[in-house]
Formats: sequence, C-alpha cells, structure tokens
Amino acid sequence: MFNRRRYISELKATNYQTREFGKRMAMNAPIQGSAADILKIAMVKLKQSISDKGLKTEMVLQIHDELVFSVPVEEQKVVAELVTDVMENCVKMSVPLVIDSSFGNNLYEVKDNA
Repeated sequence: MFNRRRYISELKATNYQTREFGKRMAMNAPIQGSAADILKIAMVKLKQSISDKGLKTEMVLQIHDELVFSVPVEEQKVVAELVTDVMENCVKMSVPLVIDSSFGNNLYEVKDNA
C-alpha cells in the first residue's frame, strides 16, 4: 500500500524448503508491511492529536497491532473517542478499519476485559 519493498533472496534458493519458505514470506510481506505502516501512521497522528488537545495521556507501548496508553481516569472518555477516530480513519481504505479498546489498571486487566 505504501510502496514498502522487501527483498526475499529465499525465492531463488535451490533448496525446495527454503524456496517454499520464501514464497510464504512473499505472500505475507504485503499484508504485514501494510499493517505495520498503517499502525505507524496512526501512532504519529495520535501523538500529535494528544499533544494538540493538551492531554496528559501517554503512548507507552506497541505490541504487534496494539497500542498501550497510560490514561488518567478523567481523560478516559475523550481518549477512547480520540483513539478510535484516529485509528479507524488514519488511512483511506475500501474496507473499514475497526478497532477495539478497553481500560484497566494494568495490561493483564486490559487483556482480560478485551
């Protein structure tokens, strides 16, 4: 989607298993690369939006396709709406991007509630 390029030398391997592994990587790379790019775009826009609104919320961690924030209780409603809006609309696509969000006192609680 964003002209990311990944060179896969395994596709030229003489070993069958290595070549097949290369084929799987070649099929998967556009999907994973595009997802990574979309998340990075969302992260940049979220950081700017949080700053523009003068919020105390901080982006703490990225885990694959998830973002973890430290959010003061009084900002939870605003941040939930902001994150949903930015992440679902950061890139124009023919299919909707839909996110889920949840809150907790620690990552275990958040994952348990999701």
